[in-house]
Order: sequence, then C-alpha cells, then structure tokens
Amino acid sequence: MPTLLQISIEVNSGSVGRIAEQIGATIFENGWASYITYARNNNPSKSKVIKIGNKFDLYRHGIETRIFDSHCFSSKSATKDLINTIKEIKPDIIHLHHLHGYFINIEILFDYLKEYKIPVVWTFHDCWSFTGHCAHFDFIGCEKWKTECHHCEQKTEYPASLLADRSQQNYLDKKRIFNSINNLTIVPVSNWLSGKVKDSFLKNYPYKVIQNGIDLNTFYPKKSRTIIDELYNLKDKFIILGVASTWDKRKGLEEFPKLNELIDSKLYAIVLVGLSKNQIQKLPKSIIGIERTENVDQLADLYSAADVFLNPTFEDTFPTTNLESLACGTPVVTYKTGGSVESVNENTGVIVDKGDVRGLINAIKSIKNKGKYFYEKNCRESAIKNFNRKIKFNDYFELYKNILKNKDENQ
Repeated sequence: MPTLLQISIEVNSGSVGRIAEQIGATIFENGWASYITYARNNNPSKSKVIKIGNKFDLYRHGIETRIFDSHCFSSKSATKDLINTIKEIKPDIIHLHHLHGYFINIEILFDYLKEYKIPVVWTFHDCWSFTGHCAHFDFIGCEKWKTECHHCEQKTEYPASLLADRSQQNYLDKKRIFNSINNLTIVPVSNWLSGKVKDSFLKNYPYKVIQNGIDLNTFYPKKSRTIIDELYNLKDKFIILGVASTWDKRKGLEEFPKLNELIDSKLYAIVLVGLSKNQIQKLPKSIIGIERTENVDQLADLYSAADVFLNPTFEDTFPTTNLESLACGTPVVTYKTGGSVESVNENTGVIVDKGDVRGLINAIKSIKNKGKYFYEKNCRESAIKNFNRKIKFNDYFELYKNILKNKDENQ
C-alpha cells in the first residue's frame, strides 16, 4: 500500500488545511495510506495526523522571526522529531504545503529530503517560497524577487520582523536550499502563480497547475435566506457578503466602509465573516461583522443567502472563497487581482479594476438588476464543472501515480 505524507500547518481547518484533508481523503478512498502533519488547528480527519512541535516551539520561532527576520530557520528540535517520524512511516511521496507559519526548519527538512531522495510534491498557495521575506508582493508591485531580494519594503508584514532585515540572505538561502533536491514537482494553484514561478529561481523544476477544489456536498445552494434574514435582521435587503480567514487592507477590508458610504442602507446590507473582535468594534454600525468560523455549514448558509459575494482583494493566488460562493449559487465580484479572476466570468460575476470602489457599486447594481436567479444556475454549474474537489484532488492522485511510475522506470 503506497503512503502519502502531507506536511501542513493545519488539518481540516482553514483553506489550506481543508485542501490537505480533502487530498488525504481522496487518496485514502483509492487505497493509499494518508498522513497529515499539523502545528496548530486540527479538526477530525480521515487521515492519520502528526503533531509538529508545541506552543513553545511556535512562540520561540515567532520571537526569532520578529528579531532576526529568520523565518523558517528555527524549530530545529521539532523538525528533527518530524524527520524521525517520517523515517518510521517511510512514505512513498511527501507533499508540502505552506512551510511558513512558525513551525518548520527548512534547512533541516530539505537536507533530509536531499539525502533520502523521497519524491516531493510542493503546492504553492502563495509566493513565499521564492521571495526573501513576503508571501505576496502584488500589493506593492515589488519585483526584486525576480533577481535578488534586499531592503524589503514589507519587512514588518507577515512574517513580520521588527528589527533585522535579512531578506537578501533569506533569498539566497532559499534559492540554495530549495534547489538542492532533484525529485521535486511544483503545483501552483493558479495560472497566475505558475507565471510567477517561471520567473523565479525555481523555474527549472517541473510544474503542474492544479486549481483548488471544494466539497460540492458541503457548499451548495441552500434555502437559508429566511434563517439569515431573521438572525441578522436583513429582510428585504440586498446582501453583500465578504469572507476571509484573515482580514486586512490587502484582503480589501478597507473597501467595505468606503462602499458602505455609497450605498443606501435601507436597500443594501454588508455582512463580513472572519473578523477579529477588535475589527468588528471598528466597523460602521450598519456593517454586520462575524468572527471566523470553522462551521462550514454556517458558511454555506451565508453564501447561499447572499445576493453577491464581494472579494475586493488586492493580492491573491486563487481564493477558495470565490469557489465556495459559486458552489452556493452566488455570483462573485472581485478586483482584477492575481488568480482571483480565474474563477469568474461574465456568467458568474463581474471583475473590477483594483481600487475602483465606484466600479464595485456598478457591478453590484448590475447584478441586482439582473437578479440572483440569472446567475444562480451558471454559478453552480461552473463550480461543478471546474472546481469539484473529487476531480481536482484526483488530479493530485494521478500526479502521485505518475511520479512513482517514473521513479520505478528510472531505477
């Protein structure tokens, strides 16, 4: 029985954790053994789960990052323990997700991968793997990563350093470490991101774009409007929904108060999901703020009840929130950002130039005039055709099989 080990910071929690869980479920259904690691946030899983480190490791890693800008060069003991566990499991393939997040030491991990020559698949959910510091650079239009990072303008952004700027050395170290193994296949989650990989120091590795998929049995058009209306006092209002796991200006949080000033609160209502308590307190009273929820049924209720899903993100690779909304039959309005536009067409929503709040208003009014019924069937059909997790995550399974087949033929 072949064995897959996925290295993830979360299991069945957050967008990446849920993707790892669904990949694990897919290969488990095909008779493979599945293991997934986590450092924090794990929900029940069909795979066998492995804990990496502890809270002390996370805090120490975070402190060292804040002081030395040495993200992913801490957590030595935790990574060595993980490697000992990998030796016991003896996986046929190791699948990497986010390695950033204060839980792994990349040098120790890649030294092991180089020595033992285990085939590696690495899904890129963002750009951190080929920059000297940041996970995204689109917001500020930085292109230093194409040649060599230095004097980072985003030093205080995640993974934030408050003192040192090690971006140049990080860049050189990542370039050396990540190019040290031969049996690596990169999986960008969008065509936009694959273009960035081609311009990076990882351009010589084989790659295969596999866009994210979602569970269509969880996210589907639900008759939840009456429940949501009563719960949040939204009867007869056009609901504009925003969802993010973490909200900030890059995700477009500041666009909603701007939008709120331009709409009639008697006709429209803005509902935001995924906010912190502090963010909720700072919102205009007419905007409904909801904290982050792991309850996907509640999310599906909100997507289904909404008239439009608004994603005014300024940098993104391929947001699963767009897909979840489409699966629930709700059209998407998004800024023309990264891979966010790849899930939207004229039959499923509207794409607006970045920062054009008036354009958002016009897009929302256009959808309101046509009516949600005009979009609902198209949105659901697009999700079924293009983003069914059973198809998307089976693409990973086929990739694994091809890698093992090629490995056997070359031995």
